[in-house]
Amino acid sequence: MTKIRIENVVATTVICKELELSKIAKALHGAQYDTDRFPGVVYRIKEPKTAMLLFRSGKVVCTGARSIADVGDAIALLAKHIEAAGISVLKRPEILVQNIVASADLGCVLNLNTIAITLGLDRVEYEPEQFPGLVYRIEQPKVVALIFGSGKIVLTGAKNTSDIEAAVVRIHEDLNNAGLLTHG
Repeated sequence: MTKIRIENVVATTVICKELELSKIAKALHGAQYDTDRFPGVVYRIKEPKTAMLLFRSGKVVCTGARSIADVGDAIALLAKHIEAAGISVLKRPEILVQNIVASADLGCVLNLNTIAITLGLDRVEYEPEQFPGLVYRIEQPKVVALIFGSGKIVLTGAKNTSDIEAAVVRIHEDLNNAGLLTHG
């Protein structure tokens, strides 16, 4: 099985009905709040390494996590820091994964021209003058893969890790069945 590495998990949650952003920015050490540049508070956590975007609506976007568990840990830590500043938050906010970005390596050099022709232009975009990778849109699971001549793949659009795994298996099967994987 091809080794898969989660590069980024982006998730959202709502931690309360409304946030007073200037108060939050003062309470959270290192938080950045500059309304001329961004309409929310940017708060970075060192462990797990994430960035939180907090909005007046109470919505929070967590980005940079390397796992879904890290998202949960980061949001719990954020809630703890906000509560320590005297602001009440929801005890168990629902966390929705919006996107998972992962990478994998098929372990062989690929001929992207041949792949583009073989897999069909309805599922593939390949313009080497514009971008060195081939864009492969997988319907089931609904994931977009960037495939490079080196055999490396970047996958995006998944909402869970099982979709990432299924997409890598699907790519491997599609390329292998077409005789396009040459391990050597």
